[in-house]
Amino acid sequence: MRSPAEPFPELHGLGLLLRPWDADSDVDVAAWLRGVSDPEFQRWNTPLRPVRDIDSARESLRSRTESAADGTGVSFCVMDEAGGTALGHIGINEIDHVMRVARIGYWVLPEARGHRVATRALALASRFAFGAIRLHRLELGHALGHEASCRVAERCGFRYEGTLRGAMFEAGRHDAFRDVHLHARVATDPVPALTDPDTQVARP
Repeated sequence: MRSPAEPFPELHGLGLLLRPWDADSDVDVAAWLRGVSDPEFQRWNTPLRPVRDIDSARESLRSRTESAADGTGVSFCVMDEAGGTALGHIGINEIDHVMRVARIGYWVLPEARGHRVATRALALASRFAFGAIRLHRLELGHALGHEASCRVAERCGFRYEGTLRGAMFEAGRHDAFRDVHLHARVATDPVPALTDPDTQVARP
């Protein structure tokens, strides 16, 4: 089953623009490479296929495009709406249109951290997932100890549901595992009120 929202639109709000990544854009590929090769990203994430250079970054980004084409995922470049600067990434992954469930993940470039970029992006992407894609449940998992990601999840109404033992790779290894905090939000949960950091106006 394909997503009824294809082609995926741009999302605007809370001072951000979320647009699909473009694997043919050198600018997008360079931003992707910076994000997934950043030491803080690698501390908490261990991709199956390492991304070390422009070619592997383009291949990695192209696989995201393929997921969008078959309706199993959508990946957004998170941008500053006013300045047009890339700030990070958020993806709605492993979309199951039968059970209406997906997993959501994000990262923020080093220079954009500390401005609640992930929180705002998660709020926008969640609204899109529950609305346009008509999902019922969104899951968010992060490595045990990743307190910043835990706070982002809680601000956006993703309740902590438990600890999954040995559910993801240790940093930089494919032969050892670590525990994961599972958060989730369902479509019927209350929508948290967030505040635009520039205008201080509450928005959904």
